Amino acid sequence: MAEATLVPSYRPIGKVRRFFRRHGMPYLFISPFFISFAIFGLFPLIYAFILGFNKWDGMNPIEFVGLANYVRLLTVDLFFRQAILNTFLLGFMCLVPKLTLALLVAVCIQAGRMQYKNFYQVAYFLPIITSPVAVAIIFLTIYGQRSGILNYLITLVGLEPVRWLQDPATIKPGITLLIVWHEVGWYMVIYMAGLQSIPQDLYDAASVDGAGRWASFWNVTLPMLSQVILFTVVIDIIGELQIFAEPFVLVGTSGGANREGLTMSMYLFQNAFRNMRLGYAAAQSYLMFIMIAVISFVNIKVFGRPGLR
Repeated sequence: MAEATLVPSYRPIGKVRRFFRRHGMPYLFISPFFISFAIFGLFPLIYAFILGFNKWDGMNPIEFVGLANYVRLLTVDLFFRQAILNTFLLGFMCLVPKLTLALLVAVCIQAGRMQYKNFYQVAYFLPIITSPVAVAIIFLTIYGQRSGILNYLITLVGLEPVRWLQDPATIKPGITLLIVWHEVGWYMVIYMAGLQSIPQDLYDAASVDGAGRWASFWNVTLPMLSQVILFTVVIDIIGELQIFAEPFVLVGTSGGANREGLTMSMYLFQNAFRNMRLGYAAAQSYLMFIMIAVISFVNIKVFGRPGLR
């Protein structure tokens, strides 16, 4: 009788074990990702949001200031306004030629009439796997006023050397050239993947109707790639609004002459790690997040309408 009374008391434990083995083990195996994300991803986001309403230099006690950081950024801080303007100008100067060139290169390679097709694919994609810092250092030597290869080529045609990274008028074009060269291969690969998904029957039907290459490109390729182009525009805007490494290496933390190369990410770095205004930098980071979210939402709503798909 004693043994009979002991068996039911262990049955719930056995059910829990079976339930855990059936339903809990998968979550146990993927738990390291969620734990690491909570520690290194979610917690910093929440802490930065709270810190944005405080004043803290990293050493002294935290002082609550409410919306003072956001008010100062939006109404008083002229450097932040200039950083926003510089970032948007650089983003536009990079986005249009980068995506246009990537699309044209993808179409030319995908046409299949180009010799050494694989070589061109690798050649255009190679810069993107190179560190942005290493690429920026190489461009530092290219832009050199006395010994740079670019000024050497300019002097061969009888022109005066250009102070690429010292003249306020040429800082943005210099940064733009670097970013376009470095990232065009990435978007080329995305467009090539989109081109491969377009049925050949559409081009055959357009050819039967008398459409040439340009008409086929305009009436078949672009409409079929509209969602891919929207995707690249959105992710490129998100990336360009966070430009940091290239201008940081080329013109330094100050942004160069007249702060023409100062971006929002560089200004955030200055406030956080040079001026030790951690609460102010946290507020700036969330303003940047709001800007990126609003611009992405507008892009999707405007260019993602059913009529434009």
